[in-house]
Amino acid sequence: MLIEDDADLFALLKYNLEKEGFQMVGAHTGKGAIDLCRRERPDLILLDIMLPDSDGLDICKGIRARPELAHIPVIFLTARASEADRIVGLELGANDYIVKPFFIRELIARIKIQFRPQTAPQRSLRSGALELDRNACRVFQGGEEVTLTATEFRLLEFLMSRPSVVFSREQLLDAVWGHDRAVTDRTVDVYVLRLRQKIEGDAGGPGYIRSVRGFGYSFNEQSQADGERVATA
Repeated sequence: MLIEDDADLFALLKYNLEKEGFQMVGAHTGKGAIDLCRRERPDLILLDIMLPDSDGLDICKGIRARPELAHIPVIFLTARASEADRIVGLELGANDYIVKPFFIRELIARIKIQFRPQTAPQRSLRSGALELDRNACRVFQGGEEVTLTATEFRLLEFLMSRPSVVFSREQLLDAVWGHDRAVTDRTVDVYVLRLRQKIEGDAGGPGYIRSVRGFGYSFNEQSQADGERVATA
């Protein structure tokens, strides 16, 4: 996906990327860019910073804040060339930062780097005595298997794989239940309570799933006395 207000550059990139075998969609303005990403689910996003109606930095922040989009590589294409601008862009979550003018061949090479094979996901997630086996869809607490529903498993897996990150109820609904759902924010609270009852030694004083007042929930990677972090089995 390309978000770029320069019509000539947009057309040039579209021609060259499609010649390389990529399919490209995009827009000339930033308005509705995040909704477009949510609808199209692109494999990579090329994003201008200085758009006529939006700030590309804010769009990048919005992409990284949404669980269903957060994994998508983002490459900034911008005339902002200072070191400070580059640092800000990368710290906001961009995978690469390319300053205009640039060579098309270099851009294509950098795009292809983002599609190199990634390390396989961890088979198991562990924190203290709690272990989640992704392949077998099973959970163990202190060596004893814990029976979870499919939704409880997905919720626990999502939180465990992103330790210490605080997610709102809406973000958890989008990530675990999806957009086509007929449930409310209260559903998240109910499922968290059920999980705590099953995996916590004391559901009234939970150590694994932490509540963040006024916002949502987070998986506490330091939940056990030994401070064991989530790691590969």
